[in-house]
Amino acid sequence: MTDHSSEMPPSEGRDRIAKVLARAGLCSRRDAERWIAEGRVAVNGTVLTSPAVTVGPDDQVMVDGKPLPERQPTRVWRYHKPAGLVTTARDEKGRPTVFERLPASLPRVVSVGRLDINSEGLLLLTNDGALARYLELPSTGWSRRYRVRVHGEVDEKTLAGLARGTTVSGIQYGPIEATLDRRQGSNAWLTVTLREGKNREVRKVMESIGLTVTRLIRVAYGPFQLGNLDKGAVDEIRPNVLRDQLGAFLKKSGASDANRRRPT
Repeated sequence: MTDHSSEMPPSEGRDRIAKVLARAGLCSRRDAERWIAEGRVAVNGTVLTSPAVTVGPDDQVMVDGKPLPERQPTRVWRYHKPAGLVTTARDEKGRPTVFERLPASLPRVVSVGRLDINSEGLLLLTNDGALARYLELPSTGWSRRYRVRVHGEVDEKTLAGLARGTTVSGIQYGPIEATLDRRQGSNAWLTVTLREGKNREVRKVMESIGLTVTRLIRVAYGPFQLGNLDKGAVDEIRPNVLRDQLGAFLKKSGASDANRRRPT
């Protein structure tokens, strides 16, 4: 039996078990760690108790008593999330979720980041949990752009100052580009661009400068645009576009060859 108990950094040809599960399209890395804690994952016949385990191509990984599915090519979809849905697979309050509203024809997918229940607009979905994690990282460098309706007196100098970063309730937020598009009485529309996307970041930062967000629409995530996609609609991004935008990740993760085999 292969010894998988050594808790050390991955060596060549081996990966952390959570990463392997995510790349198989079963779950996010966070969910993988939870599944391990629940005793749902076994390697070479031994149920895991810690995610600090590496596995290689010769190890047998089982989830809920079933072997890992054959790895599928990485796929990404644009989804126009309506307001009123939570971005989670399960909600303890019983609220409707994004994943309950997706077409039944979609494979299992995870979201790239989240939009809160009152926010709408572009949400990227993928069958590759490792890709989702990669695109969420600020170090990836992808910006998130929003159209934001606010109530209150907009001071353009204060908006410009957000480009230096700000601290709200002890939380440090990175540079935010915010510009005034137009005023409508006591309301105004802004374009807001950021790279971190912390929990409710736009709402909290706007509140800190005396503005209340009354509508928030994400219109772009990195190079991908919401465009004229209808609310609730899903549109798959073509494989050749993925190769253009995500070539480095696909090559590093070993997904590039699988994507080339898919028709464009």
